[in-house]
Amino acid sequence: MSPPSGVSRRSLLAAGGLGLGALALGGCAGGTGGVPAGEGWRRFAGTTINFVSENTAPTAAIAANLRPFTELTGIDVRIATYDITSCMQVASLDFASGAAEYHVVYADPWMMLAPLARGMADLREFLEDDSYPQPEGGLADFVPAMLEVEGRFASKGPLYTLPYDCPTLLLHYRKDLFDKYGERIADELGFDPTPGGSLTWEQYGKVGKWFNDNVDEVDYGIGLMAKQHDSLSCDYGNLLWAYGGDYFAAGQRIGLLGATDPGECTLDSPEAVAAAEMYMRLVRVAHPGSPGWDWDSSGAALRSGRIAMCANWHENAAANEQAMPGKIGYATLPRGPARSGNMFGGTGIGVNNDARGAQRGAAWLFVNWATSPAVQLANLASPVGGGTPTRQSVYRKPQVVAAEHRPSKMPNMLASQAAHQAWRPGYLGSRPKIPMWNEVLVTVYTGLSYMVAGDRTPSAAMRRIAHDVRQIVARGWHA
Repeated sequence: MSPPSGVSRRSLLAAGGLGLGALALGGCAGGTGGVPAGEGWRRFAGTTINFVSENTAPTAAIAANLRPFTELTGIDVRIATYDITSCMQVASLDFASGAAEYHVVYADPWMMLAPLARGMADLREFLEDDSYPQPEGGLADFVPAMLEVEGRFASKGPLYTLPYDCPTLLLHYRKDLFDKYGERIADELGFDPTPGGSLTWEQYGKVGKWFNDNVDEVDYGIGLMAKQHDSLSCDYGNLLWAYGGDYFAAGQRIGLLGATDPGECTLDSPEAVAAAEMYMRLVRVAHPGSPGWDWDSSGAALRSGRIAMCANWHENAAANEQAMPGKIGYATLPRGPARSGNMFGGTGIGVNNDARGAQRGAAWLFVNWATSPAVQLANLASPVGGGTPTRQSVYRKPQVVAAEHRPSKMPNMLASQAAHQAWRPGYLGSRPKIPMWNEVLVTVYTGLSYMVAGDRTPSAAMRRIAHDVRQIVARGWHA
């Protein structure tokens, strides 16, 4: 089973008609697109390869102007984009057939890499062969957590993808309203309401209700992405980690590296139930449209002035800035008794293991190029946001550092300081990277939707979810 298809979590940034062609020409002009030209790049000239991807902003920016890669390598690239569910299905069918219609694959760590790892080439084949150009700056230039979550599965050995994008759930909030009302909120509620830092989920709910009762500029204080959809699982997951719970007893080891056998499900633990109870307290004060919202809907509600706060992907900062210049701020998500948990949603790209000959080598050259610092910098400069880098060196570039403050020519960088905090150990949250995740995911968000609708209590909902997940895991995984 897999979640229903729909609008991509980044589709707003990747929407057409927003000048992507102009972006790519400006960011990648000059033949190689800033990638050092050297021996090995043209060894597969004349080859044609196919790339299947979710319809993300980085892919849209690259697809708009492949000329730099073609001039560098002589390779022609054809790109097919889908929503994430369809992308998974296309890749699964291609792997099952062995035909290698798609040579480069966008492999979501949970939905695709974990169940389909055998279909991906081990990139050490290319990394250990000096006849191939190597990634500029080496693997050490990638944000370490991203390399593990996106690139590996169940073992520290094989590397299946290079980190390509890195959406992370942060708290998006109306900074202008907190500047205006912050002192009054603190006086009346007795704590500092400023997002980030020590703000707890309990306090977050109280601040949301205060906005409901006292502010005319927005309809409600908070919005949730509580639709029966992957977004509900993500929304709840942030609280699950904050309250000291996790999906399985192995905790974040299963989220970061992954495993074929996740062990004991702990979604009915006292911590998981406490997180569910807190989530329902938020539902009661949130915008009443929340049970029908996913991440796109809640983000649109923030940008249209209907809510003051919500959790959303950090790379929507560019869309926020376009809609409400200077008004929206970013912080790590509120804390629970254990920590602040911030859902990570990044994905890597790799080579289809069934690709052969020149197409196999050409696929690696594209993976190398598409994740290079120069291309990531060009994507970041996109008028529509273009995603955010997975390369540490890009964040150190002077123009990128300057863009962390308004006025910003790279508005997604306005969320970067909070995102970097969210990527640190003790903040980052990763869903279980297990082969049966797609079925577990549907079970989790379906069970939570009964709770949101009021048909099950939090404790009953979590008991049922845990029971069903245990049955899924007990069946095991047979690739």
